[in-house]
Amino acid sequence: MGAVLSNDHFVYTSGKHGSVYVNKDALYPHPNQSSEVGELFAQKYRDHKVQVIVAPALGGIVLSQWAAYHLTKMTGRKALGIYTEKGPEKRQTLTRGYDQLVRDKRVLVVEDVLTTGQSVKYAVEAVTKAGGYVLAVCAMINRDPDHVTSETVGAPLSSLGILKAEAFDPESCPYCTLGISVNTSIGHGRQFLEQQLKK
Repeated sequence: MGAVLSNDHFVYTSGKHGSVYVNKDALYPHPNQSSEVGELFAQKYRDHKVQVIVAPALGGIVLSQWAAYHLTKMTGRKALGIYTEKGPEKRQTLTRGYDQLVRDKRVLVVEDVLTTGQSVKYAVEAVTKAGGYVLAVCAMINRDPDHVTSETVGAPLSSLGILKAEAFDPESCPYCTLGISVNTSIGHGRQFLEQQLKK
């Protein structure tokens, strides 16, 4: 499926650079495999009486839907699958009336890949602000379990898998220093280069 790429120069959503990229977009066109990941989330939290599953847009949306589907099927209790969107200052916010759906509800936040944890941290804050109770955050992959922790995201954190990989600020990126071209077809390399041209 080509979901894990290595030995290249990638720019992540966070803006950091590295040589390993978890291409979750390679998973999403395959509903059977996406469903299996959602089922893993549901199995992990089936006994937590989750009522709503929230994911930060964009990548986690598919996972929230499949996790809610499987959790409902496993437990016989209806679970909703919704998402937050980037609002002002790139913080995740509940829009479309979704804030009403989390109020006084037990919420699981799911995400595809954690690099810095900022998106899920903001999703946790959005749910809490709307009056929801965040039971936990669970990611498909945590790339930096030493720094992306329960404390940094603001809720109990777990993941289905860990794939440790270094991530560098652009100023200290060894691949930039060596003049290795940024991959512009996968990740956020194209946007990074466009920003560099504007400077």
